[in-house]
Amino acid sequence: MPQQIELKLSPRDAHNDTAVRRAAAVICGVEQSAITSFRLIKRSIDARSRTPMIVLLVEVFINETPTPESPHLFAPISPKRNRKVIIVGAGPAGYFAALELLMLGITPIVFERGKDARSRRRDLRAIQQFGEVNPHSNYCFGEGGAGTYSDGKLYTSSSKRGNINRVLELLVEHGAPSDILIDAHPHIGSNKLPIVVQNIRQTILEHGGEIHFDSFVSDFILKENAIKGVIVNTKDEHFADAVILATGHSARDIFELLKRKNITIEPKPFALGVRVEHPQALIDEIQYRQRIRDEFLPASSYKLVCQVQARGVFSFCMCPGGLIVPAATGAGEIVVNGMSMSRRDSPFANSGVVVAVEPEDLTEYQKHGTLAGLEFQRSIEQRVFRAGNGSQQAPAQRLTDFVANKPSASLPHTSYIPGIYSANLHELLPKNLASRLQVAFGEFNIKMKGYLTNEAIAVATESRTSSPVKIPRHKESFEHVLIENLYPCGEGAGYAGGIMSAALDGQNVARAIAQKKNN
Repeated sequence: MPQQIELKLSPRDAHNDTAVRRAAAVICGVEQSAITSFRLIKRSIDARSRTPMIVLLVEVFINETPTPESPHLFAPISPKRNRKVIIVGAGPAGYFAALELLMLGITPIVFERGKDARSRRRDLRAIQQFGEVNPHSNYCFGEGGAGTYSDGKLYTSSSKRGNINRVLELLVEHGAPSDILIDAHPHIGSNKLPIVVQNIRQTILEHGGEIHFDSFVSDFILKENAIKGVIVNTKDEHFADAVILATGHSARDIFELLKRKNITIEPKPFALGVRVEHPQALIDEIQYRQRIRDEFLPASSYKLVCQVQARGVFSFCMCPGGLIVPAATGAGEIVVNGMSMSRRDSPFANSGVVVAVEPEDLTEYQKHGTLAGLEFQRSIEQRVFRAGNGSQQAPAQRLTDFVANKPSASLPHTSYIPGIYSANLHELLPKNLASRLQVAFGEFNIKMKGYLTNEAIAVATESRTSSPVKIPRHKESFEHVLIENLYPCGEGAGYAGGIMSAALDGQNVARAIAQKKNN
């Protein structure tokens, strides 16, 4: 019977099979030759001591042959009685719902307002280089959702939502690197994730599902408190047994449509702030205590949080070896996000640093009712845009100058392709939010000495951390509280916070639909 053991090795040894086998033999008390095979189960970094170490959880086979790997997870069955479900949105929630429906004998019909992953690149180039924003195809909208071209981080704490390993294995089955199955903080990268997304699309199509791009759901077909279908591109009617609403956190027009249709929505806490960029070498030196990072160590990351004036301030979507990208979804907005490629080899590290926003913080926006948070986001994004030159150039400030509340006389190089210009962010951000960030950066420097440095910059605005709206649903059935056969799903509905949790939510919603139809 195989043994599970934990090894703590130098980064070099952790990447050398012979060294791993040698260390395992010592722990198991056997000759090295007796270890016929070993399998990595989990890999993480322990950087708490002076010398960073790699911690491996290893399954060791002693004088026995390991069992063969399990067969493919994706096993569709023939659709029953021509049952169909419309899915609005081709992000992780939508695509994983589609895969699950196929495995339950139900045909998914996906409508995505944006373009396929490959065609989408032209619109990303247009916003990066020319400041042109396509409201339907950008860093937030298009095949794969916001995660496709903004990093592809896969770690989550949502283990109670479902089988995380199953989602990871499905990603590997569709072309993701197998390392995501063992890394404590799995990551695919924006250069590889589009290929995985396209492979998932091909699987859905090959097994009878439908996917329609450039298909904006402009209205719902409702009858007697039930949804019967959707209207696409203002004219085409489509009907199905159920509708999964998986539109993502930036689909403001969908939130506005729900309100016009008197479909219950609720305000939800969210967060807003800036994106902070450091030289990656500086973060490595702080975290690893190495002036030059060990070649067997990945670019280092950080996670910081504190309380300031009864509000949480925290790092969000940290991208080691990454880039800052323009993530506006409409004209006249400045929104920034982070991403990184699989190698994480950019000389920059960036992270959102955001302040929690509660409904009670939005008193001046209460006339907008349940959409107060949305209007708060929008007003700040537009204010920041108006402060610039009409392009996607973003206002920035050295971190030390932000804390001192003074303009920066100069700015360092940045990864943000549209460019940055010097501005006092205290004049662009809400006063309470800016003051909390100001205190938090000092707190973060205590927790991570060297974080507050003249080499770092804050760039505005990091405003799309999560949906400011929640679409309420029944806890067990996942169905909307008032509209029958409408299934709010994923980040846009307020039930997920990243690729993994969105994928798990999509699977759960698909199962709930199948269970209802089978009863």
